[in-house]
Amino acid sequence: MWTDPDCPVARAADVVGDRWSLLIVRDAMDGARSFTDFQQRTGIARNILTDRLRKLTTHGLITQVEAPSGKRRVYTLTDAGKDLFAVIVALRQWGERHAFGPGEPHSLLVDEHGEVVPPVVPVAADGSPLTSDTTSVRKKGV
Repeated sequence: MWTDPDCPVARAADVVGDRWSLLIVRDAMDGARSFTDFQQRTGIARNILTDRLRKLTTHGLITQVEAPSGKRRVYTLTDAGKDLFAVIVALRQWGERHAFGPGEPHSLLVDEHGEVVPPVVPVAADGSPLTSDTTSVRKKGV
């Protein structure tokens, strides 16, 4: 059951809006593949991890595939899961600006050349930056 059936933000939050789901997706983007990988990286309890992996699989964000060794199955992001990359980057950048004190150390996201990833900023069709002051929500049927 969706908390707000007409709102894409509410629907997305229903799927990935809890801490553990976002951290599992983050870790999958960073190379975690096995149940043990996710548990060690996050410190999540086994029962909660099992529940979140099941939920993310049910909603099509991750899937299980045969491991290269063929001895077990591992998790991998689907295209829908990979589409959360910009969300994870934006959340990370918000955290860098607002969740740390001045000078407090934190990890950095860098590109393939070692350069810090620039701020994620939504842009209009003409390339101008968008903000909450320059956008509005149009309800369906209006």
